[in-house]
Formats: sequence, structure tokens, C-alpha cells
Amino acid sequence: MDPRSLTPALRALRLCLHLLMAGLLVLAAVRADSVAGTVLAGVTGAVYAAGSFLPSVRSSQRAAAVWLAVLGASWLALLCLTPEALWVAFPLYFLQLHLLPVRRSVPAVALTAVAAILSYVGHGAPLNPGVFIGPLLGAAVAVATVLGYQALYRESERRRRLIEELIATRAELAAAERHAGTLAERERLAREIHDTLAQGLSSIQLLLRAAERALPPDSPAAGHIDGARRAAQDNLAEARRFVRALTPPDLEHGSLAAALERLCEPRTGAGAHRPGAGPRVRFSVSGTPVELPTPYEVALLRIAQSALANTVRHAAAARAEITLSFMDASVTLDVVDDGAGFDPGGVRPSSDGGFGLPAMRSRAESLGGTFTVESAPGQGTAVAVSLPLPAGA
Repeated sequence: MDPRSLTPALRALRLCLHLLMAGLLVLAAVRADSVAGTVLAGVTGAVYAAGSFLPSVRSSQRAAAVWLAVLGASWLALLCLTPEALWVAFPLYFLQLHLLPVRRSVPAVALTAVAAILSYVGHGAPLNPGVFIGPLLGAAVAVATVLGYQALYRESERRRRLIEELIATRAELAAAERHAGTLAERERLAREIHDTLAQGLSSIQLLLRAAERALPPDSPAAGHIDGARRAAQDNLAEARRFVRALTPPDLEHGSLAAALERLCEPRTGAGAHRPGAGPRVRFSVSGTPVELPTPYEVALLRIAQSALANTVRHAAAARAEITLSFMDASVTLDVVDDGAGFDPGGVRPSSDGGFGLPAMRSRAESLGGTFTVESAPGQGTAVAVSLPLPAGA
């Protein structure tokens, strides 16, 4: 293990292992009856110290196995000279379990325990249960401790990776939500632009076309009107590219019913699009009006504006009627005209970027409502939107 990656607790355990090995080798050297035993204790300590400082021992299992083999050989030689060397078996257990894979470390620990027992018996020590229990119990404790730690370490690493994945996933979800919110806001602003600026500029174009037809061919004002119409057309195309927050001004100084009634007036509503030729629009309220949330009022007003704009531009209707109905659990808006009608199944998005029916449907469904269109060629058009009333309304 790289010493730089050790935690303070693991550093302390590593230091304790070094001190334990040094203390046991010193004990073996002191208790040895020969110079050879002292020299072998020193050689074993030197081999152990060399392996502790070699990076290859920590990074390569093959190098670790070679080092453990050399360390084990010197320990066995020392074990032949003094029975006190058997205590070195305990730090060897932890080294073998830490540096070797489980399939090799457990047999190595078992052989080390057997060697310790045999050396103790070989030096003529009296047989007793402690001769066998001590090394075997130490080996069992070492195996349980190291394997248990490794299992906890793997679980900790698995949880750490899981936490990192959760953090990364949360960041991705937050980015996706921001992106979705941005797209939703852009769609909302696009509908607002279509139903306000775009419709107003479209009305200006229609008025200028009517003025052009009313002027004599040689009128000096014809060029100016044509330039104004072209400027309105260019600004209409540019307005559909803008993304700005718009507030429905018709709702700032009155109720939804008042705003819809003003929409039906000739100078501010449908008749303003085509003076003298626009449909006669009538507004009525059914049921007991209740206070609606602002998103409901904005949606119903914008749907009415867009439906009337479609009636003026495409239906060639003589009459149109807007009905706002308050019922027990819902509020509905109906826009009906007697115009040319169309096939609802064959509607496609307009080439000039208009939103029309898809925008009206999206507004209604975003508030949990329904949007329906009933029409047929030559039979007029009926647009109906129904929104569920919120609790307490």
C-alpha cells in the first residue's frame, strides 16, 4: 500500500507492526545462545527493513512474494537456532495476509503456524496445549482481522464510488432540469410573442394592405405605405426570434371577463384587424364568475386572442362568439365562428413560425385542461378549452 494513501489509523497500525517485528527480533537475538543466532536475527531485520522501503514490494504481488520468501527463509534459519524466533510468526501472519492474495496468504499463514509449532517442539520444549493453541489462535485472529478489514475496505470503496455516482447523477439531473426549464420558458415566451407582438404586426400588415387597395394607383403615398408594410413584415419575422418576458397588459386593470369583452370591441379586438370587413364578435358569460389564478386568466385570454386572430386571418367569418362558462368544477372558454372552416387533422405548423393551435393546446394541457377543435370545410369552427377549477376557487 502506498504510504501516501494511508489514513492516520493505518499509519499507526503500520508503525506498530514495525515496532513489533523489531522488538521480537531483538528478543530472539538476545536469547540466542550463539553469534550465528544474533547475526541471523540482524539479517532477518535487514531483509524486513529493505522490503518496507522498496516500492516494488507494495506495487507488485510478484515482488512481494519474493520478498516474503526471502524473509521466511531467514526466519526459518533463525528458528532453527533459537525457539524464541517463533514469536516472529505473528507479524509474519499480517504481512502474508496483506501482501498476498487470499488463495495464497491463508496457506502461507497455516505453514508459518506449523513451522512455529514444529520449531518449538524440535528444541525439546515440553508439550502442552499452549504450544499448539498459541500459534494457531494467533493465525486465526490474524486471518479474521485482515480479511474482515479488507471486506470493510471494499464495502467502503463501493459506497464511496456509489456516492460519487449519486453526486454526478444529481448534477446531471440538475443540469437536465435547468435545460428543461429553459426550453419550457422559451416555449412560453415564444407563445407570448406570437399572441401579442406577432399578431399586432400581422394586423398592421393587413391594415396597410387595405390602405394600399384604397389608394389610387398614382398616389404619392403608395410608396410610403408599401415601405411601412415591408418594415412591419420584417419586424414580424424578427419578433418571432425574440425571447423576452411579457406581461399580459389586458389583465392588469380588470378581470378576465372585462379583458375578453374588450377583445370583442371593434377598435381593439377582431374588428381592428380588418376595418369594415371583420366579423362581428359577441361575448357572454355563463354561470357565477369566480376568481381564477393568474396562469388560468393568462391562458384563457391568450387562447381567445389566438383563436380570434385565426378567425380574422383564415376563416372569412361574418360572426364569432366568445363564451366564458363557470361550472362547479371547471371553467370553459368557447370561441365559435361561421367561417370557412378547415380539416383539423390536416393542420401543419405554418411556414412563418406561427404557433396557433399547437400553442393553444399546450397552454391548456400545461394547466391540466383539455383543448378541442371542431371544424369542417364550409361549416365554421368551434374552439373549446376546459380547465379544472383549483381547490377553493
